[in-house]
Amino acid sequence: MDGSVELFNHLKAADPFFLLAGPNVIESEEHTLKLAKLIKIIASKFGLPLVFKSSFDKANRTSSKSYRGPGLEEGLKILEKVKVTYDLPIVTDVHESSQCEAVGRVADIIQIPAFLCRQTDLLVAAAKTGKIINIKKGQFCAPSVMVNSAEKIRLAGNQNVMVCERGTMFGYNDLIVDPRNLEWLREANCPVVADITHSLQQPAGKKLEGGGVASGGLRELIPCIARTAVAVGVDGLFMEVHDNPLNAPVDGPTQWPLRHLEELLEELIAIARISKGKKPFEIDLAPFLE
Repeated sequence: MDGSVELFNHLKAADPFFLLAGPNVIESEEHTLKLAKLIKIIASKFGLPLVFKSSFDKANRTSSKSYRGPGLEEGLKILEKVKVTYDLPIVTDVHESSQCEAVGRVADIIQIPAFLCRQTDLLVAAAKTGKIINIKKGQFCAPSVMVNSAEKIRLAGNQNVMVCERGTMFGYNDLIVDPRNLEWLREANCPVVADITHSLQQPAGKKLEGGGVASGGLRELIPCIARTAVAVGVDGLFMEVHDNPLNAPVDGPTQWPLRHLEELLEELIAIARISKGKKPFEIDLAPFLE
């Protein structure tokens, strides 16, 4: 728990923001290590606290035929190797309460998927590991729901919680990002993270040859959402990054190209340093007298 508190305080103090970044899913040990090395080099250049992200299992893929990852045991071995080799904290997601103990032995941040953000048993099991918990706001939820979800973590004895905006359903195959949520999520009294890649998903919005559907996305709008988030003053950014997004096995349409990561971060840092988004605007409603 002491290590988690130290990391949590380090992330909260990040100026102008911290970064949770990596490929959506573990494809191989070699690829994961390569991405971790290159992303760390870029983040270090700007002095951004980095937590490396990748998933061992994508349990909520649109199709049962889609690649899910190497699984819990092999995936955690690879993430642990990243952690040791590059001295990086790790964030990865869980889908079942039974996974939490094993994941907590490797991951520094346990992520709760958006679809599962209200699942009390999962939240409590994750909280009891003592690790930092990042709860993604459900696409179907108002931001006020995250106040209760964060409180479930605290009532389980863990104060190290953060909440993450990842878009809201807008019809059947689209998401919209409401910037007001980035402000309202602060009512959970914890760091606010903006997922600037999943927020541009078009769930089950792409028809496949031979039948079936897959998730599409609007990668070209990732900078738009990212600029908005840092201007509002979020504490952290979550983004999935890939060296070859057109051939990524999972969420290719919303993974940001590694070749453009440095350029985007440089711009976002500049915006964040100018903005006063983290400071509440004091509105004086007294009558104006000339």
